Amino acid sequence: MNPYILITLLFGLGLGTTNTFASSHWLLAWMRLEMNTLAIIPLMAQHHHPRAVEAATKYFLTQATAAAMLLFASTTHAWLTRQWHIQQMTHPLPSTILILALSLKIGLAPVHSWLPEVLQAFDLTTGLILSTWQKLAPFALLLQMQPTGTTLLVILGLTSTLVGGWAVLNQTQLRTVLAYSSIAHLGWMVLVLQFSPTLALLALLTYIAMTSSTFLTFTLNKSTTIHSLAISWAKSPALTCLTPLILLSLGGLPPLTGFMPKWLILQALTTQALPCTATLAALTALLSLYFYLRLSYAMTLTMAPTNLIGTMPWRTPHLRLTLPLALFTMLTLLLLPLTPSALALLSPS
Repeated sequence: MNPYILITLLFGLGLGTTNTFASSHWLLAWMRLEMNTLAIIPLMAQHHHPRAVEAATKYFLTQATAAAMLLFASTTHAWLTRQWHIQQMTHPLPSTILILALSLKIGLAPVHSWLPEVLQAFDLTTGLILSTWQKLAPFALLLQMQPTGTTLLVILGLTSTLVGGWAVLNQTQLRTVLAYSSIAHLGWMVLVLQFSPTLALLALLTYIAMTSSTFLTFTLNKSTTIHSLAISWAKSPALTCLTPLILLSLGGLPPLTGFMPKWLILQALTTQALPCTATLAALTALLSLYFYLRLSYAMTLTMAPTNLIGTMPWRTPHLRLTLPLALFTMLTLLLLPLTPSALALLSPS
């Protein structure tokens, strides 16, 4: 792709998302979401491969459907209440449709089936953008809506954690695994969204750090399947030692960073007199943790082949930028002791 075109698309992608953060009017938010979608479609289809083009088409149709639902619901709310402001959603019917539309945009269950198929067809760099940056704008609108007193978010959250933990058990493709991981983590955020928006924001930030370090690790090792993890030691031995810790942090195992949002979310649900919801969410987290343990086992405890292909990669030096990987890995592994400081920063003064 031409560098000038690439810079223009990346600029449009960033501008659409950051302008959505500043939107207080539903029509402007819809326009900026469309700007964001139209900027990422050429990035998805830049590799002229039939699977990439098909996945970009699926993504476009899904996002267009969600945008049409969002525009219809916001127009209906303006017709019923004479209000276009995002923070003044008072009528239950448009609010429900808007929550479902934003859930479709970010891939919450049960409207999640497009996400694993789309993510599997792209390279790891595009998958990183889709799993992190593309979640920010719809999630910011959910935070601005401030939905309260609705059981829809709890149902969506529990369904997402269950689907994300259960459907990943028979997967062998790492991009599909990370797609279901995204669904499960977003379910945890949506569970606590109406009770503690700052805690949902903290969970989103830790999810972005953990997912970024995982994608960057697999990109450096050129790993796309579970079986390819077994020879990653020959490409980067030091990173192979750290990758199981990154995966276990994604699973929420203490004393790693991924334990912090799960611990605080379970505490918040218990405080809101929802012990059954908290118990079910904790049980679904065990499913995800089991699979991350399986990935760690495949990476560190299985016998790699001793042929020439398996032992030669360490001899070929590579010049790649590893500073982002080092930064995100540090955040993924070492933030748990800073939990009180993070809560103090995110809590309203």
